Amino acid sequence: MEPIVIKGIQLLLSLSLLIVLHELGHFIPAKIFNTRVEKFFLFFDVKFALIKKKFGDTVYGIGWLPLGGYVKISGMIDESMDKEQMQQPPKPWEFRSKPAWQRLIIMLGGVTVNLVLGFLIYMMILFVWGKNTLPNSALPMGMGVTPLAKEIGFEKGDQILLVDGKPLEVALDINKMLLIRTVKTVDVQHADGRKETLQIPQDIGDRMFSSGDLSPLYPRFPAEIDSVWEGSGAFHAGFKKGDRVIAANDLKIEDWVELRDFNNENANQIVNYVVARGQTKDTLRLTLDAEGKMGVMPGSSIKISQVELSLGESMVEGFSYGYWTLYDYVAQFKYVFTKKGASQLGGFGAIGSLFPATWDWRAFWASTAFISIILAFMNLLPIPALDGGHVMFLLYEMISGRKPNDKFMEYAQMFGFFLLLALVIYANGNDLFRFLSD
Repeated sequence: MEPIVIKGIQLLLSLSLLIVLHELGHFIPAKIFNTRVEKFFLFFDVKFALIKKKFGDTVYGIGWLPLGGYVKISGMIDESMDKEQMQQPPKPWEFRSKPAWQRLIIMLGGVTVNLVLGFLIYMMILFVWGKNTLPNSALPMGMGVTPLAKEIGFEKGDQILLVDGKPLEVALDINKMLLIRTVKTVDVQHADGRKETLQIPQDIGDRMFSSGDLSPLYPRFPAEIDSVWEGSGAFHAGFKKGDRVIAANDLKIEDWVELRDFNNENANQIVNYVVARGQTKDTLRLTLDAEGKMGVMPGSSIKISQVELSLGESMVEGFSYGYWTLYDYVAQFKYVFTKKGASQLGGFGAIGSLFPATWDWRAFWASTAFISIILAFMNLLPIPALDGGHVMFLLYEMISGRKPNDKFMEYAQMFGFFLLLALVIYANGNDLFRFLSD
């Protein structure tokens, strides 16, 4: 099965699960407060539905437009824009007849389910599969550094000891923390054994984002070849599995990034490579292609370790992981309002890329948990047509004691709908542009 099909199936399954549970978050409290729910749909049934069946007062169904789902609650101005119903006298079972606190609980139900679900999935993942760790001992060559990292004081071969006084379980998390968290100090051990506490500038995240250097620190590992593509330049030049490149045109090569950068700068050029084979050395002559490719696959020495957790540990660690996932997503949301950030917005293509090209249940559930937390946050934004918009107006009503009039709510709902539609078109347009540009 093609990778894009596997990704598509995972995306559809994940979104279907999350949408149904989100709408149940509205449906259940509505029923508890004796509020009539007229429709419960997975996907939108514009003009027609693929499947629908009425049980009691509610029509359950599956629409044909996979852009979300909805519950239609009686006496509520929502995406159905049922003006005729709103012109009738309020009925006891309608949303508008319920106390504001009950309406608030109904509107917050979907967001609450998505948030709790994300945390529970992370707990389940840690209990079933354990957690990943990548200590400094797994990176014997330490970190490589870009010019931006050098400006701060990092050096090639650094080991990350502490970040704000705490050790990292996964050493590569340093880049994410520099980008979106407020890191003040990083304790490092340089390659020559010196230990130093680096003071991190407050604007490091902005500098990383604006420069595009999102990984100023990267793992170093030897330029050892794992495999050679048959028929490639490296194949004809005599490269073999296990060869370690130690020089290129008299330039010393210590790690794969140095080799990659050298090759990129010497595309279409003839290069003399010195390789180590056990205790011997050999010189191989190769003409790089137009993209600076040799025709080999790297052999990484980085090994992710798995640590098993008890149920109690999984719950604690899962909650912490969910919290920081939400924190990091909210923190990086500020970049959306920059020109560069807006251009990187993605739609269904970007969401689909979160899933692996081969079926992997751990990766599937991790992506589903992440999307669930994103949906919780995005739905809580104070935009009419989203749950957060309804919550905003309900809070206004509870504080002021006055309801916004129905005409205002209709216009607000229409504005929010068209704003969301424009954002969906823009985000998916970015996906299409990136696909055509690759």
